Amino acid sequence: MTHTTYTTALRGQFLAAIDMLGRSIESCPADLWGSRVTADEFWYSAFHALFYLDCYLSETLDGFAPPPPFTLDELDERGLLPDRVYTRDELLAYLRHGRDKCIATLDALTPEHASAHCGFDWLDISIAELHLYNLRHVQHHAAQLNQRIRLHGATPPRWVRRGQ
Repeated sequence: MTHTTYTTALRGQFLAAIDMLGRSIESCPADLWGSRVTADEFWYSAFHALFYLDCYLSETLDGFAPPPPFTLDELDERGLLPDRVYTRDELLAYLRHGRDKCIATLDALTPEHASAHCGFDWLDISIAELHLYNLRHVQHHAAQLNQRIRLHGATPPRWVRRGQ
């Protein structure tokens, strides 16, 4: 498999996972969005997925800073919830940021860089594997959110085959 074949496939599937997460956020019934009571609230699970999408696309913590109004508090080992419930519009804007960053990151990926070690001390993997790990993390949370929508009695969004 050539590098171009790999990155084209990775990009299509990564963007599909991001699109599925976005559809879940858009489809969430207002009364399911949640509060600040627990870390398993719908809005918080969506935020967590978006935060780590952004973080892992940075490939290291060095210089990583999420866009406002988000902070680095998600990295705090004490498991602190954000100061307030983020709105659907704020999370959809963060999703667009992550989608654009994904495209730019994968477009710049070279074979040499893909084989380098990632910059997160809790992950002993290459940059290439980091991107697959990140894709799986996004898809995990998109599926989790879709299940919550279904259990709430609403219709979850449909599967996305490939992102554009």
